[in-house]
Formats: sequence, structure tokens, C-alpha cells
Amino acid sequence: MVVGDIATGTDVLVIGGGPGGYVAAIRAGQLDLDVTLVEADAYGGTCLNDGCIPSKALIHVTGLAHEVENAESMGLHARADIDVQGMVEWKDGVVDQLTGGVEKLCKANGVNLVPGRAEFADENTARIVHGGDGQGSESIEFEHAVVATGSRPIELPGLEFDGERILDSSDVLSLESLPESVLVVGGGYIGMELSTMLAKLGTNVTVVEMLDDILPAYGDDVTRTVRKRAEELGIDFHFGEAAQGWEEQAAGACVRTETEDGETSEYTAERVLIAIGRQPASDTCNVEAAGLEPNDRGFLETDDATRTDVEHIHAVGDVAGEPMLAHKAYREGHVAAEVVAGEPARLDQLAVPAAVFTDPEIGTVGLSAEEAESEGFDPVVGEMPLSGSGRALTLDEGEGFVRIVADSETEFVLGARIVAPDASELIAEVGLAIEMGARLEDIAATIHTHPTLSEAVAEAAANARGSAVHTVNR
Repeated sequence: MVVGDIATGTDVLVIGGGPGGYVAAIRAGQLDLDVTLVEADAYGGTCLNDGCIPSKALIHVTGLAHEVENAESMGLHARADIDVQGMVEWKDGVVDQLTGGVEKLCKANGVNLVPGRAEFADENTARIVHGGDGQGSESIEFEHAVVATGSRPIELPGLEFDGERILDSSDVLSLESLPESVLVVGGGYIGMELSTMLAKLGTNVTVVEMLDDILPAYGDDVTRTVRKRAEELGIDFHFGEAAQGWEEQAAGACVRTETEDGETSEYTAERVLIAIGRQPASDTCNVEAAGLEPNDRGFLETDDATRTDVEHIHAVGDVAGEPMLAHKAYREGHVAAEVVAGEPARLDQLAVPAAVFTDPEIGTVGLSAEEAESEGFDPVVGEMPLSGSGRALTLDEGEGFVRIVADSETEFVLGARIVAPDASELIAEVGLAIEMGARLEDIAATIHTHPTLSEAVAEAAANARGSAVHTVNR
């Protein structure tokens, strides 16, 4: 039973409480704007609840178990007893702490939190539908809006998610028992992170990818080490095959694949993970009523101030386009709030880093040498192999490298590719260098603590200048 419609008003309406949405709401509150944040599910969005945080928690603990059980070369002989349910409970505790923290931070900054599903009624009004009998709905009039509805996993026709046999990434992160075998459809970053995690737990993992290699956006020289390590873990790869459908068998799900030439194969596994990417959830809040039209990929196009085609409506995070990364959403949330408040904030997409939490990790930022050349630079490249890093060898991690790209004339740093333990941390130094307009000498001349992995960043910069002492100069 609907008890009626209540009308309220706000300076800024934020639709979606994920990384882009809650940051926009908090920052707008800090700037003394009246802010209303509407969230239909859980604060923190996919990242905190079903993505970044739970996956990295499980990747860490499975990495510990694998490291303990595979340290014989260092004189350590041990066995890890894995309690899957206890591991998931610990992961859930981390998630609860962070999502609860988001709610507290919003309230501390004066954000009005409204549970429910928001839909635009027109370009200045949204209706909020509350769940449950008798909860009714309300209308909110706004001067500015921020759409932060996020994204969802892409389904494959014939392999729709059922939470039992055919899983999405969030299903895998909540498994209460360890499957003996998993077929992973998709060799992108989600597929590879979860494949590595499952393999380290002892699951038999098979990866089917329709392209010619894993992580196609990163290039073979970057992914080679990751692919080799994955194969050492027992992951079986099949490239150039597209999944077509499945049927139930006594041994589990039998998935059919087909190549471009029409050759077919079948793979049977206890569970199937579909990890072919994510799509923007731009169809959840009736954006058309506000005068917005998603592009052919479902994204809401924005300018460098996060404005959509309707100037007082902004879009941030996954719904606003690639790259679909939480830290990019954070920055967009900041920019949206500050632009609404009249400040001259803008986005600088060049310095958006990316990381893949495989074994070893991959970290990238800025331009590769090929990209730099295509943009008119004459690039110079410096590289430091981990085989020459004292700290890497003490970690028994001698495979990988740090590669830095700069403009040969000015030595301004343009980008980096890192394959190493903690590459997700190491890449930040190069991101800062790009943001500050630093040169190779600025990195190479900065004293880095010894012994650390970060020394390899300085050595790569020195190598690009021909002055490295711990690796042969190019």
C-alpha cells in the first residue's frame, strides 16, 4: 500500500552510493551544499561490496597460503590449512567495516541519506521509490544532480547467471565451499584475478578466451610473466574460443565453445565464472526523462567537468565511461562536487593509473612507448629488471620489470608499465611524476630507501638517461 507522495528539495541529488557517488556527496557537503544521496542497495557500491575490496581481501589471504606452501627453496616447509568459510567471514568483516564507515562519513558531512531507487521525472525532479509495503515514495526537486549508478557484469546469451552453476564475480567471492573445478570465460583482469585466486586454493581452473591472449589491453611483454606464472599454478588456457552455451551433466556444467573457423570444443566444470566485462547501469534511473541519452555502449558522455548534455546534471564513475575504475570514480566525484560549488575543477585523464592484482601484479599509468610515438613524442624508454633488484630477490620474486617512458627531448615523464609484487603501489610514484610535470632526473635523483622495490623505479628512470648503475644501460 502506498501512503502518498512527499515532496522535498535539495541543492545536489546524488543517485548511487558507490565510489563516485559517495565521494561527490561528501565533498559537496564539505562545500556547504545541501546534499541528498539515494542508494538502492548498499553504501560503497560494487567496489566495496562485491568487487575491489572483497576480491583483494581474498587474493591476499590465498596468496599467503600459496606462499607458505611454496617456500621450500627458501628453506621453509609448511602447510596452510584453508578454512573457506572462515576466510569468507573475515572478508565480510572487512567489507562491513568499510561500508559502515562510508555511511558514518556521509552523515558526518551533513549528507542526507535516503534508501530507495531514484528515477528522474524530469530534468529537475526525481522520484524515490522505497522498498517494502506501505513505504510509499517521495519526490525530490534538485538544482544539480550527479548520476553514479555504476555498472553490472555482462551476461552471455545462453550462459545467464543463475548463482548455482553459472556465476558472476560476486558469486565467486561469496562461495561457502571450494569447487573442485571452475571454467572461467574471459581472460580480462577480473577473470585473471579470480582465476589466480582459485588456483592458489587448489581448484582446477580452465580459462577460455575468445581473443589471442589474456589481458589484451596490456601487451604481450607485460602479460607474459603473468601468463607464465598462471600456467605454473596449473591454469589451463584456451584462446580463440567463444563460449556458446551449456548443459547440465552429472559432472557439472558442460560449456560449448566455438572458434572463428567453426571448430567446437566442450569443457566440463563444477562451476562456470562468466567474466567478460561490465556494462554501465544507465538504464536504472530513467535518464531519458531528464533529457539524457546514453551512447551506443550505454555510457553517459561527459566533458572534463563531468557535465552531461544537460549542464546541471553530472555523471561519474562507471556509468560515465572508461576506464571503469574506482579511483577514477573518486576523482570524478571530487570534480563534480567542486564544479557544482562553482570551483574550477577539471579532470586530467592522462594520470589515471590502473592495476591488475594477479601474480605478479601489473601497474600502468600514462602512455606506453607506442602510444607516446602516436601522439607525436619521440619517446625514450628506461627499464629495470627485477632480476637485478636486491629486494625482489629477497622476496623470491625475480621475474618482472619497471619500464618508464619519457619524451627524449625534454625528459618529461609520460608513463610507466610495471610488472612486480606491489606494482599497484609502485605505480603511484610515476603517476605523481606525470601530474607534477616531473622529468626523468627528478625520479632518478630522488634517494629511494634500500633495499626496496621502489629502487627499481629510480633505476628505470636512470636507465632511460643512460646513467643506471644496477642494470646495463640501453
